[in-house]
Amino acid sequence: MKKIVIATKNEKKILELKAAFSALPVEILSLDDFGELPDAIEDGNTFEENAEIKARFFMSKTNCACLADDSGLEVDALNGLPGVHSARFVGYHGDDAANNQKLLDELDRVGVAEAKSDYRCALVFIDLNGTKFETQGICYGTIKKIARGTGGFGYDPYFYFDSGKTMAELSLEEKDKISHRGAALRQMVDQLKKYLSKR
Repeated sequence: MKKIVIATKNEKKILELKAAFSALPVEILSLDDFGELPDAIEDGNTFEENAEIKARFFMSKTNCACLADDSGLEVDALNGLPGVHSARFVGYHGDDAANNQKLLDELDRVGVAEAKSDYRCALVFIDLNGTKFETQGICYGTIKKIARGTGGFGYDPYFYFDSGKTMAELSLEEKDKISHRGAALRQMVDQLKKYLSKR
């Protein structure tokens, strides 16, 4: 069975990815399975560049095929911010509460109560033999200043769909069907299924 390292320590993201790959003949590992590893320097200008940086970096550190994603929120009223800086909007990585507060502050600054937005995801898979696959997904919604739901992570409680539900109110199955990551994952599963069947 092929081992694939998912380049994240985000437990909720790992659950989403494991569920997506459950039908493939692969063993999914996370960065936590390798002890203390340094962080990749995500200095790309696009989600695709950052995903590839992480995939190549952690492939070299783990000596395993690696799948990395970079994803984020783009808010029209903020000229596309936070974009590639979504996870570190406040200047450091992974503080959802602080990032969400900054998002609300920025909406106040430009004088809007809600704003059209999209979530984007880029996935990059790189194998030790140099094989590379890249997929992308996008979903559209509206950022509102009232948080709802306890699921998901990041900006999910503030990201509303036309149905009135937020990303944080969706079950894992619902989220997989309509989210940016779900769309990118379905494409990646198809690519990997074909790739692994030839090995």
